[in-house]
Amino acid sequence: MEARQVVHWTEAGVSYSVRWRSENGAPPPRRVVVADDGMTADDAYHLACEGAALLWRGDFVVARDLLGAMGRRADRRPRRAVRRRRHRPAPSPAEAFHLHRQAQSQRARVLGMLLVPLEPDHAIPLRRAPDVRRACEETYGPGDGPSVTSLREILGLIGAYEWRRNGVPIPALGDRIHPHYGVFSPVRGEYVDLVAQAPLPAGAPAFDIGTGTGVLAAMLARRGVERVVATDQDPRALACARENLTRLGLADRVTVVEADLFPPGRAPLVVCNPPWVPARPSSPLERAIYDPGGRMLLGFLNRLAGHLEPDGEGWLVLSDLAEHLGLRSRAELLGAIEGAGLEIIGRSDVRPRHPRAADPADPLHAARAAEVTSLWRLRVRRPCR
Repeated sequence: MEARQVVHWTEAGVSYSVRWRSENGAPPPRRVVVADDGMTADDAYHLACEGAALLWRGDFVVARDLLGAMGRRADRRPRRAVRRRRHRPAPSPAEAFHLHRQAQSQRARVLGMLLVPLEPDHAIPLRRAPDVRRACEETYGPGDGPSVTSLREILGLIGAYEWRRNGVPIPALGDRIHPHYGVFSPVRGEYVDLVAQAPLPAGAPAFDIGTGTGVLAAMLARRGVERVVATDQDPRALACARENLTRLGLADRVTVVEADLFPPGRAPLVVCNPPWVPARPSSPLERAIYDPGGRMLLGFLNRLAGHLEPDGEGWLVLSDLAEHLGLRSRAELLGAIEGAGLEIIGRSDVRPRHPRAADPADPLHAARAAEVTSLWRLRVRRPCR
């Protein structure tokens, strides 16, 4: 079991030590200042930038508004930085991506400094605080003592709880998927459409590698695949997939197993939708988006031939966003496919429909506007005659 982290502070001459909670892996703050409704946004922002966390003792709604005001300050660019940018050449797509990631990380660190206490049952002992006990319990488990976490995390838990309760509509599935906290939500349904429309090879079972919420496994079962084996390594993803497949009435046709990519055996169809961006995640919650060095992508390609039945197909669902960001070239992808002893027998493409693809204010707009998501149909390369 992991050792519990503790946050320390002094309040009214009394020293306190309480469990620290952070789902994104942030360490407990070293300096904690008790704050209330008298704290101004400028003071809060400056203290947070200097590394001081603010343990809130005032009104919850005021704290939420303060967090928004701190966010607006974090988003402002210093005038000197703007002037410097005017005299510098435009950054490359890869440089722009890394600068964007740095800014995101710094913003998250500063906004994560506004803290709220939790009672042993996960209740927030602040005026006008919402009842977050159920949302916290679904993420943290049953309460086992007082704790402290960031207000930003609590707001994320509330949002995730609503997603899990209401579900995400998947038109191609004709139903909803209910994502758990920390499991990648299929809000970008275009990749599900690709799996819904590609011609199915005959036979069973099918493998769904890195199933996440179970949405692609459910899609394959709904299309008539009699038996699907869905794998993942993340305990939350495994629980999420099982819950979704049970709710959809597909638990008797889809088996969810813990595995590092592939289950034992071979199949006529193996599907994988790996993280699309080969970069290091800054927190555990980003592992479904960022894949350092393309580990999962390369692991899938290099081991696929050993898990395909003769004439079987591997479906790789992958966005080319990394190519437009300068993080991976098309030649590198094609080289990895060839180096794994595979050949391409078909490809279908779809454009993204999410709002950021059409938002010129997005720092990565040029790459997002050019992005295409593809389903690559692969098979073991046949020897030349």
